[in-house]
Amino acid sequence: MIHRRQLDAGSRGIGMTSHGTRGRLVERLREKGIRDERVLAAMLNVPRHEFVDEALSSRAYEDTALPIGQGQTISQPWIVARMTEALLESGRPEKVLEVGTGSGYQAAVLAQLVKEVFTVERIRELLRSTRQLFHRLRLYNIHARHADGHVGWPSQAPFDAIIVTAASRTIPEELIEQLREGGVLVMPLDKGNEQRLLALHRTEEGYDTQDLGGVVFVPMLSGLA
Repeated sequence: MIHRRQLDAGSRGIGMTSHGTRGRLVERLREKGIRDERVLAAMLNVPRHEFVDEALSSRAYEDTALPIGQGQTISQPWIVARMTEALLESGRPEKVLEVGTGSGYQAAVLAQLVKEVFTVERIRELLRSTRQLFHRLRLYNIHARHADGHVGWPSQAPFDAIIVTAASRTIPEELIEQLREGGVLVMPLDKGNEQRLLALHRTEEGYDTQDLGGVVFVPMLSGLA
């Protein structure tokens, strides 16, 4: 488990982004229904202001999505917490694949809770800056790769859990194939008129689906950029 002092070691510190400010965010998440104390502790440990532009630092601990450039956003903290909580409901996974590195915030939260995080991002420039941030925050259990998210990371499969941080119109079969039996895939599914957050539990026969509610994510695109 990564300790808060390690994460903050290279962090740019300002008054609005103190540990106390993070604590108030965690209390709001608890009020909104996040119950897993492991997840809340991870959210407390991760300095979200590091994952947004410095001009937005004062808004980093609002429970809202924020732009990070390249047409992408850093997810709302409640969504990050809920998706992480869903990954842990069947037990703590050791090896997790994240599809859509983005700012790196979701991966950083996961890195507090699991042994290894493998994350793929299709936008090279976004991945370059995020890799630098992982290194500065000493998040050495995160492995990042420039790749199409639909393909995943086959050479590292099987994974205990997979998390997808962009909305797809279909459930990518290649990702299901990279999930071990008993594992869980958490992803937003775009149904045309709405997006639903799903948890898919892989079984011997296929997978069981659990609907976790409505969400809004950027679309999951194919190819590299």
